[in-house]
Amino acid sequence: MMKTLVIANQKGGVGKTSTLVHLAFDFAERGLKVAVIDLDTQGNASFTLGVHKGDIVASSLFGAVTQFDLAPIDNIALVPADARLADLEKLDLQQAANGFRESIAVISAHGFDVCLIDTAPSLGNAMASALLAADFVASPIELEAYALQGITKMNATIAAIRKANTKLQFLGMIPSKVDGRNPRHTRYLAELQAAYPALIMPTPIGYRSSIADALASHCPVWEIRRTSARAATKEVRAMTQHIHDKMEIA
Repeated sequence: MMKTLVIANQKGGVGKTSTLVHLAFDFAERGLKVAVIDLDTQGNASFTLGVHKGDIVASSLFGAVTQFDLAPIDNIALVPADARLADLEKLDLQQAANGFRESIAVISAHGFDVCLIDTAPSLGNAMASALLAADFVASPIELEAYALQGITKMNATIAAIRKANTKLQFLGMIPSKVDGRNPRHTRYLAELQAAYPALIMPTPIGYRSSIADALASHCPVWEIRRTSARAATKEVRAMTQHIHDKMEIA
């Protein structure tokens, strides 16, 4: 049965898309059949994974679609973001959530092993619908004061959603863009680990230019042939392995 993971945080610029894209590449290399849904109107995941896109767009997943084709290319099938995602707020949440849940069932029926969902940094109908349909959620976080303030908000959101979707599991928070030479980052990471010992993943991702280069080049960081990419590759691979194990993907 397909397992669905949402990457979410109500703060932008924290590494959500980088996390999702690298999970997609890693899982596909393992031989898994991966569906990726981009619910962020910025479309960054759609840009990096553009070669994998099919004919259906993300906003269509919230309607009365009962059947559609989704064929993977190199084990990845992308449902790209589109401008009509902005119109989802006009829908009743229950209507949007029901339509999206039905679309997830269609994707599962196509034989996909994993569905990865990128979300915009706001709790609108798109993120709420994704969380209501998902099995897991993970939240990249940046080690800055304004980002840390959003952790309590995100935890509250997940707790509220779990009242309606009891199967939803919070895999935890992924420290992202960590500068090991910055004493503020070191202090914030220690504070987070003390405050949320069970929720901070032991796989922080450093502030690495090679990751941005990889996203711009439509490839994972381990395909960037530079010495500077080696540390990033080690960190990202540790993160994807941790999430793979937590999701108990066969």
